[in-house]
Amino acid sequence: MRHPEAPAPGETIGSHYEHCFGCGGGVAHGLQLQTRAGEGVSVTAEFQVKEAHQGAPGLAHGGVLATALDETLGSLGWLLRTIAVTGRLETDFVRPVPVGTVLHLQAEVVAVHGRKIYCTATGRIGGPDGPEAVHADAVFVEVKIDHFIENGRKEEIQAALSDPDQVKVARAFEVNP
Repeated sequence: MRHPEAPAPGETIGSHYEHCFGCGGGVAHGLQLQTRAGEGVSVTAEFQVKEAHQGAPGLAHGGVLATALDETLGSLGWLLRTIAVTGRLETDFVRPVPVGTVLHLQAEVVAVHGRKIYCTATGRIGGPDGPEAVHADAVFVEVKIDHFIENGRKEEIQAALSDPDQVKVARAFEVNP
């Protein structure tokens, strides 16, 4: 169930951490994913495939596409108000995604059982209703903030925890490593 304090449908979720490769604005070659809350426990996102995201000449790298799916799926935790990490990500590559393409992503929670969050995502080209290019099914696992404090680089963890804006501190740890 969607948390009562979750962002309203259509509301931008925004970056959880400036240096996140998936959604942060501080990574020049990152995806800089733009995510919005959807209906129920769903989100939508978009990103434009840049030259820096190539694998084969003129085509998006499969790992970049998997990252876009993973980042979009990770945003679902904000609607549940749960810190979770990727436990499993199974990706299907349906068609090539050319450089310059805007990938339209949609993700939703399918079920929650204990600490496990089961979810699915699709990426489409040519618009939100365009042909499917990539698909993923995933399991995210709820964790405590200690997961990041104990495993992250001390300098970055301390910088994030030192921010006087407590909302930004909480959001910094909504990452799916």
